[in-house]
Amino acid sequence: MPLERLPINILPDSKRIIAQFFMMGEERTRRVIEKILALSEEEVSRQIKKIKLQFGYRHKNFEGIVQSNYMSLREIIKDDSQISQGRKFLIGAYFSKEYSVEAAALFNPSIVIHPDQRETNFDEIKFVMSLRAAGEGHISSVEFRDGKITNNEITLMTPSGFCELPVRIENKKFDKEFVKRRLIGNENLTEKFLNDLNEEFTTEEFKEASSGKRNFTEDNELYNKILDILESNYEIEFDLSAELNERVIFPSAKSESVGMEDVRFVKFHNDDSSICYYGTYTAYNGKSFRVQLLETTDFKKFKIRTLHGSQIQDKGMALFPRKVNGKYVITSRNDGENLYIMFSDDLYNWNEKKILYEPRNPFELIQVGNCGSPIETKYGWLLITHAVGYFRRYSISAMLLDVDDPSKVIGVMNEPLIEPVEAEREGYVPNVVYSCGSLLHKDNLIIPFAMSDSSCGFARIRLEELIKKMNR
Repeated sequence: MPLERLPINILPDSKRIIAQFFMMGEERTRRVIEKILALSEEEVSRQIKKIKLQFGYRHKNFEGIVQSNYMSLREIIKDDSQISQGRKFLIGAYFSKEYSVEAAALFNPSIVIHPDQRETNFDEIKFVMSLRAAGEGHISSVEFRDGKITNNEITLMTPSGFCELPVRIENKKFDKEFVKRRLIGNENLTEKFLNDLNEEFTTEEFKEASSGKRNFTEDNELYNKILDILESNYEIEFDLSAELNERVIFPSAKSESVGMEDVRFVKFHNDDSSICYYGTYTAYNGKSFRVQLLETTDFKKFKIRTLHGSQIQDKGMALFPRKVNGKYVITSRNDGENLYIMFSDDLYNWNEKKILYEPRNPFELIQVGNCGSPIETKYGWLLITHAVGYFRRYSISAMLLDVDDPSKVIGVMNEPLIEPVEAEREGYVPNVVYSCGSLLHKDNLIIPFAMSDSSCGFARIRLEELIKKMNR
């Protein structure tokens, strides 16, 4: 069976909205609050009715969201004992806004087997697919869809129409060793900022203990590095009532303020036979980027972790689904041009790289990189790749790596597997097909892929047919 494009097209939907806190400067915030407090009770009641009528049906937990946004003002409103519940709600509404997460683009899907395979027959599986959604300001967030593969046919669950944000777990405790492992080479200076703290401490406790200890030279730089670690390593949790296709992970730290880009999820098998889903992604703050890691076992609660080391300088790292010869393995594109492979004893620290493949065919002379984590097969590690050629035209191809020594390439396609056909060329970024992860089911490779950053579809090919296309 040659490559087959399936009749599924996932289009961006501007009606998929989240409700966020609407930030203003402190003085302006005070002025707005004073104006609301000056309104008559009749006017307050009238405005509340309008707000609920206009916005209430668009969010599942509308009143809870507005109340939460009001609580975000607690540092400014010191004493609210004389403010009525209705007026608190109105203040919260004025400091709320809607954001359309898919208004600009929907693209770069990744797919893994669903952690819950109940209610499936022996010949079918449920899957989780992540997508990169971009809205106003091209801020990228992570969305999810779920579906089922039955007899190699794909069915997607229909989204509910709502979007839900997780709760960030506040007052998280860090231990000193956690910070030190991420600041190798600065141990002595690090101790200056940590020695007055308990073995476990919160971000606020670190700030308070560090007051007066830093200057504007090396110490200040180190303080900011530690603070960045504390703010960028966090945990989030979705309400149990939120369906998978309602969940949206929106940037929650300065390091990713402009986007959580191109998540590559993998179902990882630990040495103790436990399972964890890891998603490498690019954290972008508008000026610089770095790779970070999403960790989850159920897609309800997530840990966000930073990666460290001299080789964390890529925008497309993908983790192998298990250790190889006792080491974690990642494919990467450290120099923006060639495909590399890296090995490490520590999942969070990467310092050595080895070149795996250099562009050599006409369709890939600009650059090559991965299209998600490799898949273990009886033939070897199957690595789906992306390539860029003339006119910045992207295509998808594949290679095969030795199962025991994945730094050894044993098979390569010298032509694209998927390239943009005429109907896929137009969009937010023209002439691009791209994927962040595929799935093997019953000897069929299922590849979700984005088309010109404007929609997503699926392709399917038998594994044997794909292997035949490789020069070995």
